[in-house]
Amino acid sequence: MATEFVNKIHPEYPQMIYEALDALQQKEGSNKSSISKYIESKYGNMNDAHSKLLTYHLDRMKQTGELIFLKNNYIKPGPDAPPKRSRGRPPKPKTTLPQGTEIAAPKPRGRPKKDPNAPPTSKKPKPTSVPSDLAPVSKTGRPRGRPRKITPQPPQNGLE
Repeated sequence: MATEFVNKIHPEYPQMIYEALDALQQKEGSNKSSISKYIESKYGNMNDAHSKLLTYHLDRMKQTGELIFLKNNYIKPGPDAPPKRSRGRPPKPKTTLPQGTEIAAPKPRGRPKKDPNAPPTSKKPKPTSVPSDLAPVSKTGRPRGRPRKITPQPPQNGLE
């Protein structure tokens, strides 16, 4: 019931936003606070949800392309308006190729496939392991790698 009362007194929010943008006539557009101040000055004190409704309608109009949001200002789209830089930007026009030109196949991606007619490759032989006594010692004199785990001996008490 309260929304019916508000709608009868005030026009729809998109209409009020367009009126505010027309009346403010700023070249670089108007920000949300200036639009809100204009609407409040023209239509008197608005209800408590005015700021939320204004934000909602501005966002919706921005997403549908009715308004352009540039440098924190809202602008009506026009012939001299800058192009959109987001997902809604129209695609680049494609140039048509003259007749008779052949398009080369695209470059293949990934690892090339194996030749089924190629001879099988031989596997590399594993090097034979060298005993730890003959293993090469590093420059510091210590053997390479992690040292072996040694199990601790139980203490000898002489009771045995």
